[in-house]
Amino acid sequence: MKYAEVTCTKFVDETFSKAPVPGGGGVASLVGALGVALGGMVCNLTTGKKKYAQYEEDIQRIMKEAEGLKETMMGMIDQDAENFLPLSKAYGLPTSTEEEKEYKEKTMQAALKVAIQVPVDIVKVSYKAIKLHQELADKGSKLAISDVGCGVLCLKGAMMSGWLNVVINLSSIHDEAYVAQIKDELLPMLDEGQKICDEVYEKVLNILNS
Repeated sequence: MKYAEVTCTKFVDETFSKAPVPGGGGVASLVGALGVALGGMVCNLTTGKKKYAQYEEDIQRIMKEAEGLKETMMGMIDQDAENFLPLSKAYGLPTSTEEEKEYKEKTMQAALKVAIQVPVDIVKVSYKAIKLHQELADKGSKLAISDVGCGVLCLKGAMMSGWLNVVINLSSIHDEAYVAQIKDELLPMLDEGQKICDEVYEKVLNILNS
């Protein structure tokens, strides 16, 4: 089953079930894709408008980048499900003998690094999309400013959800250098990304209330 291609109802029902996928990673990818899509909609409602002619080049660039990020997010829905399978199988390996225990541990460590990759990418892609919304808050049509706010909130949720799925796997990985590398790469993005989201949300709210 390609989760990115099923109906909304089917996706929600599959998530609701006891099936391990789609889980947090797949949902985060979808929410992120929707967040980027809202940014794309704002671009489409802004482009060609005389009032925003000075931003036309930027809007075209943002729209093109948003399209790529949306496609990446959609692709990660099923990629996350596929990457979880080796880990799911590893959990079920026998541990009756020392050899079996060693094999399971080695298999688990490799599978954890596979399972963590999409959540890592969710954080990175969400951060990039958040930066686009930061621009749209100033350059996008004010008639669609609420959609900028909704989009950035979706992306904040996707980014933080991605991070939670990183942490749950990272805590079981014994490769300290690998763990440190992931944290060094993602923690600054998370910190700045959350701040940008909150600033954009406040800016949107102030515009709507003015």
